[in-house]
Amino acid sequence: MELSIEQQEALLGLLKARFEKNRNRHKGITWANVRAKLEANEKKLWSLDHMERSGGEPALVGQDKKTGEYIFYDCAAESPKGRRSICYDHEALESRKAHKPENSAVEMAADMGIDLLTEEQYQELQTFGSFDTKTSSWLKTPDEVRKLGGAIFADFRFGRVFVYHNGAESYYGGRGFRGVLRV
Repeated sequence: MELSIEQQEALLGLLKARFEKNRNRHKGITWANVRAKLEANEKKLWSLDHMERSGGEPALVGQDKKTGEYIFYDCAAESPKGRRSICYDHEALESRKAHKPENSAVEMAADMGIDLLTEEQYQELQTFGSFDTKTSSWLKTPDEVRKLGGAIFADFRFGRVFVYHNGAESYYGGRGFRGVLRV
């Protein structure tokens, strides 16, 4: 779970470029402060690198005013390519008798050290642009829905966000998940 100095610098350069390009997402935040916090936390840098390598294009979207943590979302136009064709969680994966996907959204996120976006976070993401116009993304599912065998996902169609439900064991080539990381 370590990045070389070269990998760290490449990632920080990429994150800075996205920071500069999308200033409307994080008004009043300076890159020097973000960089210092990232450099002080190699585990979080590793997670951001994993988000990047799986196609998420992580970018800073704000700062928690209470904790001071910087918040990064996957901001790729479509659900990250390296995280598609997966069911919702391990329980759903185990329940499939045939044609099991390779992994689940919840397990992949945990392995990467990130969380799935909540419905509220997904709605916020959509204020920055139009995301998932051809794909969809699993969202952190409320316990009461999951206990009944379902899971929620969302996409952006017809100029608005749609949040749907599906059996947690389902998976599709165009459905992945988006993550959030707090640093």
